[in-house]
Amino acid sequence: MVAMGVFPAIYSTLSPQALIEGVISKYELSTIKQCVFWNRGLSDIYLIEAETQSYILKVSHHHWRSKSEIQFELEFLDFLHQQQIPVANPLKTKDGKLLVTIRAVEGDRYAALFPFAPGEVPQGDLDTTQSEIMGNILAKIHQVSLEFKNTIPRQPLNVKHLLDESLETISPYLHCESSDLAYLENAIAEIKQQVICLEKTSPLWSVCWGDPHSGNIHFTADNQITLFDFDQCGYGWRIFDIAKFLQVSMSAGINRKVRDAFLTGYQKVQQLTDCEISSLQATTQMAHIWAWAISIDATKIHNWSKLDNFYIKKHLNQLKRLSSKDWQLF
Repeated sequence: MVAMGVFPAIYSTLSPQALIEGVISKYELSTIKQCVFWNRGLSDIYLIEAETQSYILKVSHHHWRSKSEIQFELEFLDFLHQQQIPVANPLKTKDGKLLVTIRAVEGDRYAALFPFAPGEVPQGDLDTTQSEIMGNILAKIHQVSLEFKNTIPRQPLNVKHLLDESLETISPYLHCESSDLAYLENAIAEIKQQVICLEKTSPLWSVCWGDPHSGNIHFTADNQITLFDFDQCGYGWRIFDIAKFLQVSMSAGINRKVRDAFLTGYQKVQQLTDCEISSLQATTQMAHIWAWAISIDATKIHNWSKLDNFYIKKHLNQLKRLSSKDWQLF
């Protein structure tokens, strides 16, 4: 029986003023002018405006990320910053920590502070120059990450996690037509066959960003880039990062020339193998299935009403397009 002192919650919106007093005060910052709740996604984002600079406070959701998962992400970002990769790097508290634990009503949540990335998300989305720059930087991330020495393990972006666990998440919602579940199961079996050639060895296997797309970067007017939001990072195939970019880009309607420029930029730094190129369609389907499962996990917490037949059919149809011989035309 639930004790009725404080009613249990699965998600709470944290007070900006309380964050100033209980979290922001742990950092060496100039006087805080305001803290506002900026955006709700897989994490809660707060904009912090100080006298001399603006910052982003990222607060995890209790049901989404563990402390060790977030610590891995922050250590990786700190490493990339030290390697001169243009990322929004986590700042350290006065006592040298990368995160602050918040005792929320639903359980522990974790906050990390970042300098506000200069510039803005590309207006009207990426152009070919920006796309090539982004592909170039992703290749450099994969190169330098081979030297990353993590102190904490994190779930790898492997077939079991991306496909098998995603199927477990999605399948309860495929109840309208038995053929829908059969299609997804068959698609996953085919994807597994198509990625058999991918080895979990360097340089094909490294730490991946996990979510490279135009919404997770800022460009300045002179095309200086800053990357952020590595929430989905982990060890995985470097081709999967490219596939994830393609999956999001095609879903957003970014044209083929812009997508091709991304791949060109990547291969100016390091060439992909024939196996990687041949598995690109399969890994793009894999990225779609994984993103679908992540969407379900978030939606069932925040907006269950969206999990209707239209939602299921939309994602199934997107997978079918990605499985067609003309998949790159979409």
